[in-house]
Amino acid sequence: MTKHVMLNNVYHKDTKVIARYAKEYGDNQASVLAFPSEFVELQKHYPIFLRRDHNTEDYHCTVLLGLEKDENLFLDASHPSGWNADYVPAILSKGPFLIGFQQQQDSEEKTAVIHIDMDHPKVNDEKGQSLFLTHGGNSPYLEHVSTCLQLIDNGINLQGNMLKRFAQLDLIEPVNIEFELSNGEQRALSGNYAIHEEKLAALSAEDLYSLNKAGYLQLAFAMVASMTNVRKLINLKNLQLAR
Repeated sequence: MTKHVMLNNVYHKDTKVIARYAKEYGDNQASVLAFPSEFVELQKHYPIFLRRDHNTEDYHCTVLLGLEKDENLFLDASHPSGWNADYVPAILSKGPFLIGFQQQQDSEEKTAVIHIDMDHPKVNDEKGQSLFLTHGGNSPYLEHVSTCLQLIDNGINLQGNMLKRFAQLDLIEPVNIEFELSNGEQRALSGNYAIHEEKLAALSAEDLYSLNKAGYLQLAFAMVASMTNVRKLINLKNLQLAR
């Protein structure tokens, strides 16, 4: 269940949010949404893939965090934050918050406002990060959340046209990942799509220029570079099996 309400510095002055990551907070997700606006950071740690909506046939961006259902190999209880990587995907880093829109009085315009899910397991009145300073103003944690939400919003606006352009240039290909774990178990991952590295390299100067001018070329290269992190996931899984 969810209970989304607009954040208010009066009603939520005592509300706290647990900033740690753990299975009991719903962070044990093998794959989460990703956004082009964070690709440069994501590609350092996680493989960035595309998935396809079976109803609309549209693509969306994801990062792989585990190799089986409900597995997040970056969760680490021994780490201060519970997460064993320098960058946490924005969709998880934002915690129980989301962007909402409020109709302005005597105007058709809507302004973006922060909403919070009061039924989220990280939300409570006793422990965690405060949302507001004692004498007013947003806390550093809430400023971080606001940055994450803005990054997501910017990424959503960028993603649609970027992926359409990649599709037009025939750069998107399905990938099936097959590997063997240290215990001899054979595994396979399907349903993912990636950027075809050879086709990207073979693009005409005109197409490369258009991608670069739109800001998409760097993002395509980030997706290609991120594929090396599949091996990192396998190594993390093998370490888990060895414990």
